[in-house]
Amino acid sequence: MEALAVRLSQLDSHADGAIRVIMFYDTLIRRRVDLPALARASAGLAECVAGMRLHGTGRVIRVAPDGREASAPPAPASAMTPITLDEEEIGTVWLERPGPPGSLDLDELLLDRLAIAAAAVVERYAPARTTMADPALVELVISADSDEAARARALRLLGFAADLPVHVVAVRSQLPLDRVGVLLCPARPVKAAPLADVGVILATTVDRTHVPASVRAGIGASESPDRSWREARTALRFTTPRRPVVHYDGLGALALLAQVPRDAARDNADVAAIARLVGDPGAPGDPETLETLETYCAAGSLRRAAELLHLHHSSVARRLEQIGKTLDLDLTEPTGLLRVRVALAAWRLLDD
Repeated sequence: MEALAVRLSQLDSHADGAIRVIMFYDTLIRRRVDLPALARASAGLAECVAGMRLHGTGRVIRVAPDGREASAPPAPASAMTPITLDEEEIGTVWLERPGPPGSLDLDELLLDRLAIAAAAVVERYAPARTTMADPALVELVISADSDEAARARALRLLGFAADLPVHVVAVRSQLPLDRVGVLLCPARPVKAAPLADVGVILATTVDRTHVPASVRAGIGASESPDRSWREARTALRFTTPRRPVVHYDGLGALALLAQVPRDAARDNADVAAIARLVGDPGAPGDPETLETLETYCAAGSLRRAAELLHLHHSSVARRLEQIGKTLDLDLTEPTGLLRVRVALAAWRLLDD
């Protein structure tokens, strides 16, 4: 392999060089080399640092031209190409060529072939590291009708170890599910699949601090995947623009509201008053009124709500006084605040 790299470096013809690069990586694929060997061969061929990163695991490999792990701090990539597998971007490969680049065309070709070879290695040795999963397997994991043997087999086929707990997350997002999964569970096993209008994410850990603002996510709490899925869907129903990620454990007694029949909730006087105040579920209503009410309920105090709304506390007080008159509630009293919190949550659930 090293001898072939030396011969390639001595070629002057661009066309011959391109053919030889393709043959070089075809040879590496046939030899079934691993990712570090791919990186070493590429760095020697390019005569600069070559790197690769897998999104699902966070694994980064950087190799210098001498075949050793690159010890210098990463330089800006002179060229970069995504690694794709089954139409999913699972990682990136790049070159760190110092100074003026050599043949950009050959660099791009080299990276293209390196990305193809890396995808082949991942598919051969670690297929479970891709994020998107077969929806049928995911459904087996979260279905209440699955027996434990079928559930365990599905989890094993998805790449989850038997001794690790699996968290279930219900997601609504305009972002691709694989990207949401990687953000929720960086550098650990994670699988995602669409199920009707809801995305399902199975993960060994969940980092809720990395969820993009445009994503709504409900996180289950149970160790049993089928029960955790029910909890995740319930938590998803309680998400709002101000609270886009809800953990089922954080709902406490509020989770009981999800079991109240819609007709019973709709006929409740407090819920009906909220509907009249801010509009029917799904309608925009009065954005200022709704924002003020939600912020005050979340903050629990007038001054804290004023800080969050970037308004003077007297302005917020006037808004709340008017809202209280419309709802026939004293929002400054604990009982009034409790009633409006529950009513607002129940009104939100009518739209789900």
